[in-house]
Amino acid sequence: MTLTQFTLTEWILGGTLLLCFLIQLFFWLCFYKRPYSYQKKKREIAVPDEALPAISVIVTSRNSAEELAQNLPFIIEQDYPDFEVIVVNRGSTDDTDMVLKAAEQKHPRLYHTYVPAEADGINEKKLALTLGIKAAKNDYLLFTEAYCRPCSKQWIKEYGKEFTQDKEVVLGFSRLEIPKKTALRGFILYDNLIHHLKFLSMAILHKPFMGIGRNLAYKKELFFRHKGYSPILNLEGGEDDIYINRIAPKKKTGVVLSRESITETDSVKNFSTWRTLKSGYLYSKQYYKGFSFRIFGLETFSKYLFYLSLIGSIVLGVLTNNHILTVLALFLFVVRYAVQWRAITLNSRHFNAGRYHINLLFYDIFQPLNNIRFRKYAAKRNRAWR
Repeated sequence: MTLTQFTLTEWILGGTLLLCFLIQLFFWLCFYKRPYSYQKKKREIAVPDEALPAISVIVTSRNSAEELAQNLPFIIEQDYPDFEVIVVNRGSTDDTDMVLKAAEQKHPRLYHTYVPAEADGINEKKLALTLGIKAAKNDYLLFTEAYCRPCSKQWIKEYGKEFTQDKEVVLGFSRLEIPKKTALRGFILYDNLIHHLKFLSMAILHKPFMGIGRNLAYKKELFFRHKGYSPILNLEGGEDDIYINRIAPKKKTGVVLSRESITETDSVKNFSTWRTLKSGYLYSKQYYKGFSFRIFGLETFSKYLFYLSLIGSIVLGVLTNNHILTVLALFLFVVRYAVQWRAITLNSRHFNAGRYHINLLFYDIFQPLNNIRFRKYAAKRNRAWR
């Protein structure tokens, strides 16, 4: 059979498959691969210590005494000339206060305060962060969580160097450290990686749309310029992703992607914990402004249309002995998979975010469907809290 002998149905299927293939290649090469490519091409910035800005690291904690005891040393013992660490106790009923007082005796850089008991429960974390920001002595603020730790002693320095490049917001990567025997471990790592690649790639393209509180920084002046969290006080959560969505300046938002700039957490012990952590961001997504995050909807739509037209092309090609259509479908599938695997593998090796082979195909199909489940879970949970 030749191309001139294709039926209308075969032309439609083949054309749809090819179009979706090209769209998919565009996303994988121009977006998902971009964080790795950006870091590989980035030149090391040599900044003398005296030129680095003073930075305040802000952490909030609620009943996280054990995590603080484990992770605070990684933050306090950073190799940076001028920084302080502020921990805001959010009404903890465990040994958090005792842990912080003991740490303050050993580390003069550490200061802690607390949220009043009568604080509004809905905006308690926003209030805690605001108290920490107001208590900060420095003009540059770096945020992480009590259940996170930096992966190197150069963590603050990586942000400090980026701020010397006239950046007002800086976004970073936060890795998950999950026990190998954990159910669905590979999928959770993939989900976290894809989530980061999306917002980091758009920030590199000067289209920032969110950040995560486990690893981000911004100028104190920017916080007050936008009247703190007052524009989002009516929203549940959002003190990191929605807030960055509202305030991040396009050309003055930077990223730090070196291995030294990564934070990690071992708090995700199972799929349920990941669902709780991830669903909050999926729920907040409905409040994002701008178009940049919506472009990934086209990637998801074209992906499922690609798989449907792929199956349809193979089935029709076999039934009609149209070997050209069958071979074309299989060829496009293999090329797309190879490009996808390459982009994911390069990033996952750099960020130490899992290993992928044939499982990548299943994760690729299941991940958007799982996000829908997570959004429904978050919406139901939020209704129950009201």
